[in-house]
Amino acid sequence: MNLPLTKLSLSEFLIWENQQTDRNEFYRGEVFAMVGARRIHGLLTLNLATSLKQQLKGTPCRTFVESMKVQVGDDSLFYPDVFVTCDPADLSTDYIFRSPTVIVEILSESTEAFDRGVKFATYRRISALKEYLMIDPDTRGVELYRRGDDGLFTLHDYSGVEAFSLVSIGCKLTREDVFEGL
Repeated sequence: MNLPLTKLSLSEFLIWENQQTDRNEFYRGEVFAMVGARRIHGLLTLNLATSLKQQLKGTPCRTFVESMKVQVGDDSLFYPDVFVTCDPADLSTDYIFRSPTVIVEILSESTEAFDRGVKFATYRRISALKEYLMIDPDTRGVELYRRGDDGLFTLHDYSGVEAFSLVSIGCKLTREDVFEGL
């Protein structure tokens, strides 16, 4: 991969990234290569996406997985593990989504700090975002941050809880469904 030596604009990054065989995330001019995921990560992604897709049948919302780009402002572009959007503009795009309602990240040792810190801070700039779910496959931790009427996100720790809801999209997830096959 020929990595740019200077900071890029978002449009320069998109041109460059579309020529690459691997996925890369973009944050404030810097490029971050996406590394391969463990089997457990793939299973969790599939479990979550499958459950959400089935529950959202007949609604204006759709579930997407890790190969789809979410743009935040003019300075960031990420590949969430799973996200749901109900936005008509998002539902008619082919490449870049801007208004997810729910974003899910599967934590790993190499991404956890970034997912909890910079990435979550950046995602909070998306006005349509109502819930940010982080799943830790090693500890079976389930943390959901939900945006309140005051615009602030509140932590709901569902680690050890048998079922929890994604209120913004009317879906219920069980530990059995999320962690099936692990």
